[in-house]
Amino acid sequence: MGVFTNLKKLFSGKPKSKLPIVDVSKRFELLGRTGQGSMSKVWRARDRNIGRVICLKVLDKLKTAKFAARFPGLNRPLEGAICSALRHKNIVQTHEYGLTKLGEEFISMELIDGMGLNFLIETRSPHLVGKRVELLRQIADGIEYIHQQGYLHRDICPRNVMVTQEGLVKMIDFGLTVPYRPEFCRPGNRTGTPNYLAPEIIKRISTDHRVDLFALGVTAYELFTGELPWEKALSMQTLQSHLNSPGKDPRDFVRDLDDSIATFLIKSIEREPRDRFQSAGEFRDALKELPEGL
Repeated sequence: MGVFTNLKKLFSGKPKSKLPIVDVSKRFELLGRTGQGSMSKVWRARDRNIGRVICLKVLDKLKTAKFAARFPGLNRPLEGAICSALRHKNIVQTHEYGLTKLGEEFISMELIDGMGLNFLIETRSPHLVGKRVELLRQIADGIEYIHQQGYLHRDICPRNVMVTQEGLVKMIDFGLTVPYRPEFCRPGNRTGTPNYLAPEIIKRISTDHRVDLFALGVTAYELFTGELPWEKALSMQTLQSHLNSPGKDPRDFVRDLDDSIATFLIKSIEREPRDRFQSAGEFRDALKELPEGL
């Protein structure tokens, strides 16, 4: 009953804030879908007010309310507010956020001319050759900034990293981001992309910024090997298996992988938080010790 009670309050209570209410069909010319998140739909759109082509994200009202209900009694900021507070070259730039006439949150962002890191990995793109370390450095820079601003991303994965034609990383999708405060790190919240969930999230124990570092480690592992360190999580049973065995040695997938890279990747996905990299800065510094041209 707790979840349904919280949902009822979210839908029947007073407006969240004095956000602008926009008639999306009049304000934006929808030019085509560019993707769909777990809690949103995303379009390439022309903002008629400024004559600029942008990325328009409209959040699913019910799904976002269900996520907010996971934090009863806590004032989690809207995704748009979080995005607007983050100004960094490796994070997608947000122009504006507000509510549609149906009460859905919308976010207007820069349109990124590039491809998802997941696509580059899955297609084993030649664009990754010689750029893996640099891409990881940029992601680490973005994560370090997010943590410095007092947030946990909570959904680091290749799908949420865009790479522009110039090789600039842009981190996207802050739908699961929460303030980095004790009340948001309590046990129980098991949200995120399954294959990148830190063991402490799976075990439903208290979390900290190192959950983002674990997800970054799995992303790095995948970037270098094209594979996941554990069996793909298709069920809770396989997800639980991540707790009981170490990840596969990356040299099982890439036989001639340099030993220093293998050691780096294994440390990145340690199941115990104390054994993995302790900060994005430490992760970035370790990258400097890897061979060049990867």
